[in-house]
Amino acid sequence: MAPRITISPPLLNTSTPWATSLSDLQAIYDSHSTGAVATRTSFPVTGFQDNPSIHQHAFLPNSSSLNTYGYSPNPLPYYLDSIESIITSSELPQSKPFIISITGTSSEVTSSVSTISSWAHRNKFKIYAEINLSCPNIPDKPPPAYSSSGLKPYLQGLSDLQKSLDVTMVPVGIKTPPYTYQNQFDELISAVEEFPGVLSFITATNTLGNSLFYAFDLPNTNEGGLTPIITSAAGTGVGGLAGESIHPLSLGNVFTIRNMLDKSAHEDIRDIVVIGAGGVGDQAGYKRMRKAGAAAVGVGTAFGREGVEIFGKILSAGAELI
Repeated sequence: MAPRITISPPLLNTSTPWATSLSDLQAIYDSHSTGAVATRTSFPVTGFQDNPSIHQHAFLPNSSSLNTYGYSPNPLPYYLDSIESIITSSELPQSKPFIISITGTSSEVTSSVSTISSWAHRNKFKIYAEINLSCPNIPDKPPPAYSSSGLKPYLQGLSDLQKSLDVTMVPVGIKTPPYTYQNQFDELISAVEEFPGVLSFITATNTLGNSLFYAFDLPNTNEGGLTPIITSAAGTGVGGLAGESIHPLSLGNVFTIRNMLDKSAHEDIRDIVVIGAGGVGDQAGYKRMRKAGAAAVGVGTAFGREGVEIFGKILSAGAELI
């Protein structure tokens, strides 16, 4: 049976470019209003080849954002070292869990979870692992979480690892893309139900792909006098949409996933926690996510725009009671 995770207060950052460095993570950890710290998504050995000329973000006028980022330029060992430095530099015990976001092939993810589990056990750290299977910005690599056939190799690898590890596997979750029709939810739950006891949480949702925004005040290079607000590997400026624009869709995803998990015949599946993310930038958005069924709420775009102060604003008087 997978361990049930706890995040208190039930508010954290999502895995974003604003959780890339040691100093980023330290600031989130030091906030009294965060119940966990999520790292930017990393590969197991080498960093993602980040290119500022094509991997970019922009804040849109309606409290949304658009990005064409891939993953962290820092590999997994960087985050293990950073987390260890943060925890051991304090005279106090670890105050909140770290969620290490990872990606790669199914074998790479399994290897990463094994490494994280052994490291966490050795250091007696409270660590969760989140597998990012939902980034829309990687050319020719569609997000695996859109289909059960894409998900199953990852879940099978985790199930096998869980049985073979000589230490307890850290609690593991998956980060899903925004689903837009019922069959996509069916594919998710079908795959998860084949491996009860493997997942502890599901984070819903990542950014919405194939999104575009034109700017009026940039040098005109396109016919019609409009220029994409950011660029991309394909040169189109098409990327992932986040923030307020996807908030209703993310709420619907959290609500649907929570209800489908609750209807499962497997107790282990019903015990999976949902972390809600997508367009939360104030206390009202936080409360909506909790109402939809999120056990904890992640903040991305608003964190990037306002910094760690956003968490204190959201968890002002009364919010923590919802």
